Amino acid sequence: MSLALLALTLAMPALAQEADDDLAPQMIPLSVMLDWYVNPVHAPIIIAKQRGLFEKRGLDVDIQAPADPSVPPKLVAAGRIDLAVSYQPQLHLQVDQGLPIVRVGTLIATPLNALLVRADSGIEDISQLKGKKIGYSVGGVEEVLLSAMLEHNGLSLDDVEMVNVNFSLTPALISEKVDGVTGAFRNFEPAQMKQEGVEGKAFYIEEQGVPSYDELIFVANRETLDEHRDADRRFMDAIGEATSWIINHPDDAWQSFIAYDPSLDTPLNAAAWKATLPRFALRPAALDSKRYREFEAFLLERGQIKAQSTISRLAVDLNAP
Repeated sequence: MSLALLALTLAMPALAQEADDDLAPQMIPLSVMLDWYVNPVHAPIIIAKQRGLFEKRGLDVDIQAPADPSVPPKLVAAGRIDLAVSYQPQLHLQVDQGLPIVRVGTLIATPLNALLVRADSGIEDISQLKGKKIGYSVGGVEEVLLSAMLEHNGLSLDDVEMVNVNFSLTPALISEKVDGVTGAFRNFEPAQMKQEGVEGKAFYIEEQGVPSYDELIFVANRETLDEHRDADRRFMDAIGEATSWIINHPDDAWQSFIAYDPSLDTPLNAAAWKATLPRFALRPAALDSKRYREFEAFLLERGQIKAQSTISRLAVDLNAP
């Protein structure tokens, strides 16, 4: 064999590998920032990652957690993050303020927010909160929601004393520093109270005069949506497949979820996991326009936004023609 032929023979495997690499589909990088540290509400995202559902769709998804929960939508608006987990009520306010973000999917399809009291408080109706102390962590939207709930029961904010408990909702309620707390998540705080030996009673905001809304949503940059639409659609397809698997195999899904980070394996997360499962959006990309229109009107009526935005400015259905 000539030296030239020998060199060609030795080079053939490397050339074949280069050809295969050229033909291999290029993975699309996609950065996704959560609204807070990983917990059961993020299960479809984590499970999709764990089961290779993003990779199957040609996506290289980078999941990040913020140091400040108010930051993710702003990073999306600035073009520094592709998708962020956020909240429908905040979306309306931020769009009204000029932030170029738009809802492209839903993660949690029901409100989680609730007004929580101790079960042994004797408070069976919101009207019994007159003259009581209500703890809260974040002003703004929380006060608007509470105000609507109180009005639905013949009261107003003037009838209660608002107390800022600095994100210590459960401790403040357990220690009876306050008579109730607003902004509690119904899938976490009641379980947290139960672990401390105290039963909670929740009043659900959608049953108390507040229009129903999507709690957790995915937001994208409205100005660059067209160029990212295909990747966003693939992402939502993966989230939908992961959600279906979680619903069908909750125990296996829990094991996969805690395998992502062993520190997630806590009794509180286990209880929250069961309480969260029924609230995942089974069709993440699907858009309920009526829900967004009604909540926008609710905020406008209460002076929280300056003008009513069109649905297309607030939210899109990635699968619509």
